[in-house]
Amino acid sequence: EFYKILIWLIFLITGYENFSWKGLADALLPVRTISTGFTSCYLVFFLFIPFLNILVTNLNERQHIKLLILCLIVYVVIGTLPKFGITMNYVSWFIVLYFIGSYIRIYDKKIFNSCKLWGFLSLIILFLSLASVVGMVWLGQKMNFAGREFYFVADSNAIFAVMLSVSSFLFFKNIKMKNSKFINIVASASFGVLLIHANSDAMRRLLWKDLLNNVGFYNSQWLILHAIGSVIAVYVVCTVIELLRIKFIEKPIFKTWDKHLGKLSKKCAKIEDDIFNNLNVEK
Repeated sequence: EFYKILIWLIFLITGYENFSWKGLADALLPVRTISTGFTSCYLVFFLFIPFLNILVTNLNERQHIKLLILCLIVYVVIGTLPKFGITMNYVSWFIVLYFIGSYIRIYDKKIFNSCKLWGFLSLIILFLSLASVVGMVWLGQKMNFAGREFYFVADSNAIFAVMLSVSSFLFFKNIKMKNSKFINIVASASFGVLLIHANSDAMRRLLWKDLLNNVGFYNSQWLILHAIGSVIAVYVVCTVIELLRIKFIEKPIFKTWDKHLGKLSKKCAKIEDDIFNNLNVEK
């Protein structure tokens, strides 16, 4: 909300964006749609976690595997096959990923702990993913269709996207390295980087069109340098902004909030008990 409201006000005051009631609603509401918005879906998904935990901790391993097979057939297989398809939102997809992650966490299989195996598989799947793009380009030229070059990797439930994300996750999970203060600091700002640079269509237009002129460098000899340098620059600047927000805004606010959290939690729990007691609902 901090970034949504602040960036919207800056664009409004500077005249980069005109006032609209839709823009105001987008800035003020944490969740306005759960059809495609990543951050909105992420927030809503978090509310399901306590109930998902009850489910996964009461499943035996065979039931958990059957649930995974069912979810992967519905979301990945059907979602990837040509002429098939599935309408999904990221809340339900995050839940499927939670089932995958919880299986890895609960059932500590020996195969999950091999860094070399998953590193090798990640490279193989990455090669297959790139090959699928080349193959779809060739097929598109032969069959006279375009716009489907990234069919097998484009969305998060595409088969190669899922395989690569799981294998690379297991690879990095098993890397033996010392605790890095620098990595932890940068990682703490990563979600803030997303919230800043992908804040809105206006922000994307400002960064990639007006400031960095990505399209203008398409035929430039500096294309590769510009592509890499611009991404690094945006990430570094957004990281610095987020770290400053954490230090000077988030920590002081949370410090004050924590002082009153206990009393507020008790009041909310009492209100909840009163409501359910009046409805004769047992705990």
